[in-house]
Amino acid sequence: MYYSIRHLTKFLYSTAVSESMMETRMHPRSDQNQRCLTFHLSVSPRCRVFSYRDHLANQVHHFDIPGMHGQLVIVAESLVEVQPAPQVPAFLAPGAWADLDAMVERGDYWEMLLPSEFAAPTQALDDLATELDVRRRDDPLMVLHRLNQQMYEHFDYKPNSTRVNSPIDLALSTKAGVCQDFAHIMITLVRSKLRIPCRYVSGYLFHGESDMDRSVSTATHAWIEALVPHLGWVGFDPTNWLVAGDRHIRTAIGRDYADVPPTHGIFRGRAESELTVAVRVTPSLGTPLLDQELPVPEDWSILVEKATQLPDQAPPLTRQQQMAQQQQTTCDSETPLDPPVTNLFVLGLNR
Repeated sequence: MYYSIRHLTKFLYSTAVSESMMETRMHPRSDQNQRCLTFHLSVSPRCRVFSYRDHLANQVHHFDIPGMHGQLVIVAESLVEVQPAPQVPAFLAPGAWADLDAMVERGDYWEMLLPSEFAAPTQALDDLATELDVRRRDDPLMVLHRLNQQMYEHFDYKPNSTRVNSPIDLALSTKAGVCQDFAHIMITLVRSKLRIPCRYVSGYLFHGESDMDRSVSTATHAWIEALVPHLGWVGFDPTNWLVAGDRHIRTAIGRDYADVPPTHGIFRGRAESELTVAVRVTPSLGTPLLDQELPVPEDWSILVEKATQLPDQAPPLTRQQQMAQQQQTTCDSETPLDPPVTNLFVLGLNR
């Protein structure tokens, strides 16, 4: 199966800012059962985009936009081939726990076993583990399948019930959240109670007409991968009670969301930001023409074309005002992506 993916992010500032520095993780990975055939990142205002691979082989793009601008638009377009994944069995042979422990002892998996920023045990998590009886029994794969189902049944999918920087206790207390929350809770349970290496996966999920998914089609998606003896890394999607398959498109892996946000950066200026996000995943049954330019929907084109224009509420600045504002923001207002600005400038999963 081939998928064309278009991911648009737009930041509209209340007043013009003097500089934006950003890194993105929107480039689909080429490993396991998928290959990224083409990828293009468009940024407006126009700038030079650089890239590197991090230690987990995630492709990271980064750029710097100096000078006054009223909005920032990022459009990532990719073409991905996804092969059918091998069938994941319901259970493993006897002795699988011993095989798992031997794998972990021989390998370097400590990073995916220890607590991380959004996947650290709490009293509320311990209570959930007791309620769901999360412990080593049967075999690792049977326990993971069961936990995947329990997560789906225990929590309601409720957009906007949490934020990108919400701790797991918020979703645990309300029994509601989004895919990011469910992934963090399951990762914490798997690491702390089952002692299985587990990692966070960000990406996209194609929603077909007959699929009964809870997650929304216009957003990015998140799920988990656990290390299973004889099978390697196996993906589980607790949001939709699925084993990750050929509808799941992986962009980045990490310990949790903090390692792999789709966008992360800072700006210079005293401004608030209005965020617009749009994601579209389109399947293609035949082999696409790689040299054929992907059509850009009219509404997205307008966003890109107008990105260099200042917002209506920010009238053109005089030369003196620009100089004064730049001097002030350079000294006083290099605004990082930490609360209370995080929800405005760090793009996570669309809520």
